[in-house]
Amino acid sequence: MTAAARGPSGRFLAATASEVYGHAVHVSDDLSSWRQIGEPPQWPAPDTGDGRKLNQVWTLVPAGDRWFAGVDEAGLFTSDDDGETWTPVDGLNEHATRGSWFPGAGGLCAHTVLADPKRPERIWCGISAVGVFRSDDGGATWHTKNDGIPAVIEDKTHKDIGRCVHAMVADPDDADLIYRREHVGMFRSRDGGERWERIENGLASWFGFPISMDRDTRALFCVPLESDEYRVPVDGALRVYRSTDGGDSWQACGNGLPCEHAYTSVLRKAMDVDHLSPCGVYFGTTSGSVYISNDAGASFSAIPAVLPRVYSVSVFVDA
Repeated sequence: MTAAARGPSGRFLAATASEVYGHAVHVSDDLSSWRQIGEPPQWPAPDTGDGRKLNQVWTLVPAGDRWFAGVDEAGLFTSDDDGETWTPVDGLNEHATRGSWFPGAGGLCAHTVLADPKRPERIWCGISAVGVFRSDDGGATWHTKNDGIPAVIEDKTHKDIGRCVHAMVADPDDADLIYRREHVGMFRSRDGGERWERIENGLASWFGFPISMDRDTRALFCVPLESDEYRVPVDGALRVYRSTDGGDSWQACGNGLPCEHAYTSVLRKAMDVDHLSPCGVYFGTTSGSVYISNDAGASFSAIPAVLPRVYSVSVFVDA
């Protein structure tokens, strides 16, 4: 599974990818039985399009009565029939900067989509290694929102791209308050992405991939790694860092996690929270371990299994 989400109708959507069978989107109304849809997001055939290949669906996000799917090779698709059929969002997919987009180590992927719950026509999309775009008109037009973020590789023509966003979350009551895990640090915007500021006080390092937020307490969670060159926990101690003041400061949470010789990583989609009280925190590692906290990160335990490399963790609560 590469992505999963529940929509306003109660329907669940899940995306899968296979080197043999390709990518697919599945739907379920009860989490027990699943059906693969016949028309998943798809670029035109290479002989009729521009050679783009759709490798996988990275994220599935409801926005009002629509769904959005961010994909690799980077682009955005939308569905108006609860996931049954998908159409490309040309305003982003054919953006004026498209010719200068380039991939990060994980590919050229549109991995994060945020939607304003009060104004569903406002949408943000994070693309690696390009940056963040925002639409204020339901996806018809898009503008870069990377002011304050240092470029990884600055483009000669389009100075506002060349950023490598790793993950984003937004406050559920204030979509202008966005937190952004970037290749070059941790950032916050208070104005919908118009301007970004660093928020790294207390973090063990500036580098890492995932960021999650509890919608009730607004607690933030992340996993710092040593550096871009050494993508393992700092000093070999696996730690989740938590902020309870909107990113102004961070504290380490490591009770129950390996405190030495933990040479693994946590990828951008491999962390989630369940929004219970207290919230549960769940994450998986590239070495196949999955850790669970039932007390908002105060303590963790490992599930009694070793899995393959964990790329994605999604939590659903039967409410």
